[in-house]
Amino acid sequence: MTVLENHREVLSWTPSAPVSLGKVDGVMGGLKIDKNKIVDQCERLQLQSAGISKYVAEVLQGKNQKAVSMASAARDLVIERLSVVRSLCDTEEQRLLEQVHGEEERAHQSILTQRAHWAEAIKKLDTLRTSLVGMLTHLDDLQLIHKEQEIFERAEEAEGILDPQESDKLSFNKKCAWSPLLTQLWATSVLGSLSDMEEVHINERTVSPLLHLSEDRKTLTFSAKKSKACSDDPERFDHWPNALAATTFQAGLHAWVVNVQHSCAYKVGVASSQLPRKGAGSDCRLGHNAFSWVFSRYDQEFRFSHNGQHEPLALLRCPAQLGVLLDLQAGELVFYEPASGTVLHIHRASFPRPLFPVFAVADQVISIVH
Repeated sequence: MTVLENHREVLSWTPSAPVSLGKVDGVMGGLKIDKNKIVDQCERLQLQSAGISKYVAEVLQGKNQKAVSMASAARDLVIERLSVVRSLCDTEEQRLLEQVHGEEERAHQSILTQRAHWAEAIKKLDTLRTSLVGMLTHLDDLQLIHKEQEIFERAEEAEGILDPQESDKLSFNKKCAWSPLLTQLWATSVLGSLSDMEEVHINERTVSPLLHLSEDRKTLTFSAKKSKACSDDPERFDHWPNALAATTFQAGLHAWVVNVQHSCAYKVGVASSQLPRKGAGSDCRLGHNAFSWVFSRYDQEFRFSHNGQHEPLALLRCPAQLGVLLDLQAGELVFYEPASGTVLHIHRASFPRPLFPVFAVADQVISIVH
């Protein structure tokens, strides 16, 4: 019999004769103690303790085993998928290196062929020249008249040897190293390590009166009314809603991300220091001159613009963020959507130096994330 059962037997005992209330019911100081309630509470505590013990022994143990199993499966999945990625990278590396080697060999063979051709041409020209010089040296006028036909034929033969012309076949074609997969993996890697890149801030002296610049110099907000507080700075854009970054790029690799989800009209890209600031002409309008390269959005239309040439871009959705990568050594400007890992556009050129990140907004707000 348990202690609780003993308590219940004692409490259920009925005396045969009247007993003093203070002796039977445990009245102390006029207060009656209900021992049944204490017993019930003890039973509840015992049941609760048993339930917790069972939970620890069965449920938590099961969850621990499941966590170990799932962690092992997740670990295997990471290793398996990265192994596939490495294998794909190795295959792509091998393919591209073979293409580069093949292109190098092709260019080399073309140059060797040209060298042999022009060596033969030089030899023939020297022979013709020597022959003509010999005639001039050793023949009198009458003899030269008799040799007129031969002289004409040799001169005509010399004229048939054309001067060298520039040919793409003699140049290494950089396109052999272009790879959408490599560009996408590279852009993802670069934007995944932005902490290694320099911070980009907007130069407040360049900000258009149509824009408001935040205190941290990272956010531009459009206003239809020109601000009267803006000073007439020679670096300020006075008509178009543009702004340049304070950061300049002379060489190397650079990347930054812009939050564009709240704007339906913006431009993001790079510009050279030669970009004019004053007036309403196209020479100050981003993408309409030779000094700016920009990705732009107008409502649901996206395009890349440079020097008045506008290339429409077919996007499946409006990007919330826009990553920009500038590789001055490779001569590449890449626009990238971080959320989907999609390369939106690549522009390759020999860019002037220095270059500045450039921004324009004609609706709501855009912000530099990094």
